[in-house]
Amino acid sequence: MTSRIVLEYDGRGFAGWARQPGRRTVQEDVERALAVVLRRDAVPLTVAGRTDTGVHALGQVCSYEGEAAAVASLNALLPRDVAALSCDPVPNGFDARRDATSRAYCYRVLLRRGRPALDAGRVLHWPHAVTIQALRECASALVGIRDFTAFTPTQTEHTRFEREVYAALWKRDGDQLEFWIEADAFMRHMNRVLVGTMLEVGGGRRPIEDFVALLRGAPRERAGPTAPPGGLYLAGVGYGERVL
Repeated sequence: MTSRIVLEYDGRGFAGWARQPGRRTVQEDVERALAVVLRRDAVPLTVAGRTDTGVHALGQVCSYEGEAAAVASLNALLPRDVAALSCDPVPNGFDARRDATSRAYCYRVLLRRGRPALDAGRVLHWPHAVTIQALRECASALVGIRDFTAFTPTQTEHTRFEREVYAALWKRDGDQLEFWIEADAFMRHMNRVLVGTMLEVGGGRRPIEDFVALLRGAPRERAGPTAPPGGLYLAGVGYGERVL
């Protein structure tokens, strides 16, 4: 029997998803709670997408071998910054990572002079002027198969730098600005470097033509800064159907 869990979590208190000696991680907290609920010594989880330190999730997906756990029982044992949204049986052999056909992320930006209090660590505070149309032109340029070498650290285990972006857009509601993107897969820091670079374009410090040129395999040093992790959310995972 195979089961699938959908999780929501606030990444501020975690050193990312994956287990790390001596550090608090989402994986460790969820596996510990599952083992108690299912009365097993251990319940290893396979995750759709590992999140880094400080990155949040709205719809993280995990799979494991075993019966589905009662959501209420699981949430009673999970810490307040992690919640199970669902836990259901799926076809045997389902693998949350291998079977995923897309992943979607959201990056939140707060456009105002005053710093956030309620959303500190969950949004990028941006008190500078920005042209939304320029950001949207950048997002449009991302759709399709692109080479994202410029948007991941130079020291990397990746051997393939092309990714297919299915959807990318910027949304604005008052002083709330969000970047949404869905692709077949992502590389380490990719979305955060994209946001940092696009904000340079939106602020008039980099022309859109330069941003487009980066998508043809430019080196990392030509792209902009890496935006902080607190604004990034794993929004959902697609399994044959798109998220956005």
